[in-house]
Amino acid sequence: MTHSGPIIHPTGLIERPVEPLLKVSGLSVSYGRIRAVDAVDLAVEPGRIVSLVGSNGAGKTTTLMALSGLLPLAAGRIVFAGEDITGLAPELRVSHGIAHVPERRRVFAGMSVRENLALGAYSRGDATEIAGDIERLTQLFPILGKRMHQAAGTLSGGEQQMLAIARGLMSRPQLLIMDEPTMGLAPQMIDLILDTVLEIRKLGTTVLLVEQNAIEAMRLSDHVYIMRLGRIVHEDSGANIDTERVKAFYMGVDA
Repeated sequence: MTHSGPIIHPTGLIERPVEPLLKVSGLSVSYGRIRAVDAVDLAVEPGRIVSLVGSNGAGKTTTLMALSGLLPLAAGRIVFAGEDITGLAPELRVSHGIAHVPERRRVFAGMSVRENLALGAYSRGDATEIAGDIERLTQLFPILGKRMHQAAGTLSGGEQQMLAIARGLMSRPQLLIMDEPTMGLAPQMIDLILDTVLEIRKLGTTVLLVEQNAIEAMRLSDHVYIMRLGRIVHEDSGANIDTERVKAFYMGVDA
């Protein structure tokens, strides 16, 4: 959680509060007369993994799509890296440093792995650096290096998810938004993808994560927001989050 003032350590040194990379205030999204997301406030500090968890229909994916500019806001404000991006088009949010890995992967099935990766860098013009980034991503995802000229649609589900994540990283984002990255994957692939989330953070990219495996998501997160019926109903650090309270919220019980 963002601190409101300086912290004075016993040594006498003053630690200044960290400004959020992403700060969302009063975010609301409507589908016709239905308010799907209502007055959501959240903050994501740089270099952190922040998870948004909740049962199906809680409004998590809608929130992520609104942050990426894929859905209009009914109300609210989005500030990224100190700049108000509330009215910014989705492609401009990418160039500002936000990448979105959507649920169900959505790779371009008829295009090769390399072509999919190149599309992730569409906002960049540095061909040499793009080629270098593709090479570096094959170190993070070695299997993609072996599939570079293969059609994305012929990859396994786990390989397609790796490709979707790598494609998002090709824009060199400050913030990577990931929506249900382990959906429909085998258990061993789930572990691999979640380990990759930690590696991405180690490489310097901040992560905002929606994940169906809530307990695993909370385990690797620095901060957790719990969402129910379009609202944030609880938040805490990943280390302090009460899993029993989370289960109660999932069951629709106020904890």
